[in-house]
Order: sequence, then C-alpha cells, then structure tokens
Amino acid sequence: MIKLQDIKLNYGKREILRGLDATFADGRITAVMGPNGCGKTTLLRIIGGLLEPTAGQVFIDGQKVGDYTAKALAQKVAFVRQHAQTDFDFSAFETVLMGRNPYQHRLQNESQEDWGIVERCMKQTGTWHLRFAKPAQMSGGELQRVMIARALAQQTPVLLMDEPVSNLDIAHQIDIMRLLKNAEGKTTLIVIHDLNLALQFCDDLLLLHDGHSLYHGPIAEGLTTDNIKTVYGVGARIVDNRIMFEY
Repeated sequence: MIKLQDIKLNYGKREILRGLDATFADGRITAVMGPNGCGKTTLLRIIGGLLEPTAGQVFIDGQKVGDYTAKALAQKVAFVRQHAQTDFDFSAFETVLMGRNPYQHRLQNESQEDWGIVERCMKQTGTWHLRFAKPAQMSGGELQRVMIARALAQQTPVLLMDEPVSNLDIAHQIDIMRLLKNAEGKTTLIVIHDLNLALQFCDDLLLLHDGHSLYHGPIAEGLTTDNIKTVYGVGARIVDNRIMFEY
C-alpha cells in the first residue's frame, strides 16, 4: 500500500503540489491524470524516492520511503520514465537483465532463474525478437517496450509508469495496458493522457488540478463531464462508457 501524507513540492516560489493526501490500495491500477505541468511526473518521482518533497511523507507498506536503502527500495518500486533512454550501448536483453540487479549480491552472476524472468518479460512485451538489438537499432516505441520489460523483470509490488504508452502504436498500447491490467498483486500508478484508454483499463483515478487532488477514487465515477471541463477546459459527452469530446 502507498500512502501520501500532506505532500508539498515547490520549485522556487512556484507551488507544484500542495497538501496532497492519497492512499493507493494493493493490486489496483490508478490513472494519474491532469493537464501539462500539474505535477504528475513530479508526484511519481516523489513516490519513487527520486525527488524529496518540500514537505510531507510517502509511506510504502507502512515505512517512509526515505528510510529504505536504495537496494530495498528497488525491490519495492520500479519506475518507467516518460522518455525511454539508456546511457549504455547494451543490448535489449542486457538492459532488461538490469531489472534483476536489486536481487544480486556483490560479484554474483545472474542465475538461470534471472535469465528466465527476462525472457518471459520480453515475450510479454513483444520485445524478445529485439534481444540482440542495441538502442540505436530500435525505434522509440521499441525501446520503450524494452524499458517496460525491465520494470516487469524487477518484480516489484509497485509500478510507477510515466506515460509508458505515449510512444506506442495503438496495438501495442492495448497490449501493454492489458498486460498491466493482468499483472496480479501489483499496485500501479500510470500517468496517461488518453482518457478512454484509462477508462477501459484502469481501476482508479487521481485527477490533479491546481496542485491538489480534485478527485481520487473509482475511475468511472471520476471521469465526469464536469471534472473534464474543470481540469482540461473542454466539453465532453459520455456515450456508452466512451468519452466524446465536443469541438
């Protein structure tokens, strides 16, 4: 379980998040939504221990994120960044294998079990055929799926995903969202802009507006025409559980 307690984050005089409280239940997918610049990525970085809030606390399984060692936190939380990137010219297989690092002892080699986990996660994300490819030989969408495979290979109970499907074609978007939906026991927070994709595959919604949570709860109850108008400034109709925008 993830608990946010009065989270605040300032960049200089600019207040990004203010007094944010939320609890994310085990085994559910939460869509983190809101307009550009509202703090979605910032919030994921705070939860993942990559950024320290100006005030407030994040708890994972009842323990403050700041009290975890780096290795222990890496066994709890996997993070997929918005823009897939790697600083090393490793193959796709080697990149996904890095997801097993939190479970290795010093100077220990990867086991057959680790290799099997990597193969399974690459097949699940449709990247097994890319296992020998280097970053320069992959498209942005292919590299993004490799990074998702690496996060899955990390086998953490918490997944933090910052626009993981934004660079993917429609078929791969659906495949990845279905894969996340069927990942039992994982608490997943996913920044996503496609309201209909979120409505189809996510359980809950955290809707950020003006630095705080406008809505947090079941997604079907939160993606209302009033909330969409308030947050995005556009008109919408909901027809047969699909959101139709008014131009």
